[in-house]
Amino acid sequence: MVIVHALFHRLKELVREEDEDSSAHAGFFRQVHRRLYYGLLTALERRIYTDPKVTLAAVSKRTAGLLNEYFHRKDVCVIPNGVNTKLFSMVARLARRAEARERRGFRGEDFVLLLIGNDWRNKGLLTILEAIAALPTLPMRLLVVGNDNTDSFRDYAIKLGVADRCRWEVSSPDVLEFYAAADVYVSPSREDSFGLPVAEAMACGLPVVTSICAGVADCIHEGTNGFVLRDPRDTQDLSQLIKRLQAEPDLRRRIGEAAASTILEWDWNRNAAALWELLKDAKTRSDPTG
Repeated sequence: MVIVHALFHRLKELVREEDEDSSAHAGFFRQVHRRLYYGLLTALERRIYTDPKVTLAAVSKRTAGLLNEYFHRKDVCVIPNGVNTKLFSMVARLARRAEARERRGFRGEDFVLLLIGNDWRNKGLLTILEAIAALPTLPMRLLVVGNDNTDSFRDYAIKLGVADRCRWEVSSPDVLEFYAAADVYVSPSREDSFGLPVAEAMACGLPVVTSICAGVADCIHEGTNGFVLRDPRDTQDLSQLIKRLQAEPDLRRRIGEAAASTILEWDWNRNAAALWELLKDAKTRSDPTG
C-alpha cells in the first residue's frame, strides 16, 4: 500500500511553467537539478502507481483526482491527514500570543500574516508579497517560516517596497510559537496535495486563506470556516480579502472558532482508524483465504 502525499507529475508541470516564466529567476543549475530530480521521481511514480496490485490512498480528493488523471486509477481511497488537536488549539495559541509577538517586535496594532513551509514559490509567497504591496496603508507584517532560500524573495520584497514588513525565520519543532504570533494564516498554493499547516492553523482558531489547488480546501466552507481563492495568483482578490479580515475582528473570531470546531473531527486517531481498515481490506484482497 502507498499513501500519496505528493504527486511529482503535477509538480514537474509547475516547474516547467516556472522555467518558462521570465519572472521566475531560477538559476541555471537549480533548473537542471530540479528537472533531473522530478524526472526520476515521475518515472518512479509511473512504475508504481500504474500497477493495479498496489493499493493507493490519497491525502485529499484533489490528489485522488490527479492519480486518476495521470494514471487512470479510479480505485484510490481518500484518507485526509490528521492534526494533533491536543497540541494545536485555540486555548494554547492565545496563551502564548503576547510573548510570541513581543519576541518578534510585533506591535498590538500589527496585523500579522503567517506562511509556513518550503518551496515558497509554490506556496504562493509571491502573490502574498504583491497583495501586501497593494495595501500600503495597513499596519501589516508578514512572518514567513521555512528552510527555502530567501534571497530571491527578499529581492522581490525590496522591489515591491515591502521588505521592512517581512520577517523570515527558519523552521522549528515548536510550530505553535508561529501560529501564536499570527492573526491570519495565508497560503494561496499553486499546488499542495494537502497543506497540513493550514489545518494546524485552523485547529489553533486562526482564520485561513488557501486556494482551490490545495487538498485541505476539501474541509473548508467558503466564508464559514475559512476562505478559498479560485485563482492562487489573483493578487487583487487576496488583497481585498486581507483588507476585509484586518478591518473585521469579529469576522476573524467567528471564522477561527468555526475552523477549530471543524478540525476537531480531523485528529490522527481518525486517520489511523481509516488506514487500519484500508490495510485489512488490502490484505483480504491479496489473500482471500486469510
